Amino acid sequence: MVTPPTPRPLADLRPWVETFTDQRIVVWGDLVADRFLLGSTTRVSREAPALVLRYEGEEIRPGAAGNAALNVAALGADVTVFGHVGDDEAGRQLSSALAEAGIDISGVDRRDDGSTPVKTRVMAGGAHTVRQQILRIDDEHAWRPNTDADAIDRLAAELVTADALLVSDYGLGTVSPTAYETLRAAAAASDVPVTVDSRHRLLDFPDATAVTPNESEVESVLRVRLDHDREAIEGAGAELLEQLNCQHVLITRGSQGMAVFQRQQAPVHLPIHGTDEIADVTGAGDTVIATLTLALAAGAEVVPAARLATVAAGLVVLKHGTATIPRAELAAALDGDS
Repeated sequence: MVTPPTPRPLADLRPWVETFTDQRIVVWGDLVADRFLLGSTTRVSREAPALVLRYEGEEIRPGAAGNAALNVAALGADVTVFGHVGDDEAGRQLSSALAEAGIDISGVDRRDDGSTPVKTRVMAGGAHTVRQQILRIDDEHAWRPNTDADAIDRLAAELVTADALLVSDYGLGTVSPTAYETLRAAAAASDVPVTVDSRHRLLDFPDATAVTPNESEVESVLRVRLDHDREAIEGAGAELLEQLNCQHVLITRGSQGMAVFQRQQAPVHLPIHGTDEIADVTGAGDTVIATLTLALAAGAEVVPAARLATVAAGLVVLKHGTATIPRAELAAALDGDS
């Protein structure tokens, strides 16, 4: 058996992080309002076997494509977002949060034919404990396909001066395979890498530079059982490369790290970064694709780019809620590697 080369120190990846501020990324996908209801546990209800929470406040943060955009912005790049929100309070708060982060929201359409998708997480804790998620309520719908050719042309025009296109598809109707093909071709004409994160229909988005499914998403699209088995994962990665005709496949594996596949190369298995004592995995996939996209846009090869994404993911899962990793925090983690 061939012994894989010893990985270079993480500090060697730091120059790529320094180039993140030179990149301009277009994010296209489903915008979701992540709503957090905060409360403290007081007692068990006499009416039902349920906790009684004292309401202490709430907040809305951008989720899905919005969280991917926030991660890209936190890492120092310029970001333009394209997607839909409803003409409602959740949509206004979501748009405001993106704008306050310095993100260009000129591509965010406010639609009156539906409401902003909202995921409500009820966060409960005592006086001396960390709040934990005890319930999630999804109020989602799929937008009617937007056939506005002007909107697609406007997005394609943005790719002429962009360094990468990040596609974030949560199955809510923003991203259509037909529009994707138009934009992928526009990106190819400008030599712009395209990365795709699709929750339910990855096979509808071929010819990308890189795709980033997790194990359960791979099982769903290929109709296989992986069971964390390395041999099965390597077979699935090879099949995705073939079916999608893409350059790279990165399968995220939770506490098992990440598997990286590329044509004519042996698979590379990357361990997780840091501890496996995870606080919250909410939005970790958005952090992965944001970091990977930036590194590829900067010119990194896929394995160094994936290592950066693994480090960023290892940092973000230590935070609660929909979180991001600032560029300085990622750089410090790289410098701290022994």
